[in-house]
Amino acid sequence: MASLVLFLGGNSRAAVAHTCSATDRQFMSVAQLNMAALGSLSEDYLHGDAKPAEVIDQTQSAILGLRNTDPSDPSLSKTRAILRAMFVEYTRAIRADARHKNPGQYIYRAYGLANFAHDVLSDAQPGLMRRGCDVTPLL
Repeated sequence: MASLVLFLGGNSRAAVAHTCSATDRQFMSVAQLNMAALGSLSEDYLHGDAKPAEVIDQTQSAILGLRNTDPSDPSLSKTRAILRAMFVEYTRAIRADARHKNPGQYIYRAYGLANFAHDVLSDAQPGLMRRGCDVTPLL
């Protein structure tokens, strides 16, 4: 009996049924736009050309933008939650840095979450691509 269970369900990974709905595309567009905007503003901040409040405003805008999406694909839905958490941690890092505190723990978590989102999207990429959704710009 145990060998039958191992044989039939040994990989313990259920197949994910991907979608590529209008709400999935909307999420991908919003996420891509917010990642690009935050990346650019973060570079400006690191070079002294942007104020902490500007970066924080952008992260808050990104969180709100993602909150206003509702992807139907399970991998994109998971990525949405991860990205929202990443933006929260990045906000905490900028606030800490602005107060001359060590932002390291928040940056560490933000980058860990970014890597997790990347892994989720990388795993989902073939299935999403078959449905017509290209997540390459988010990777």
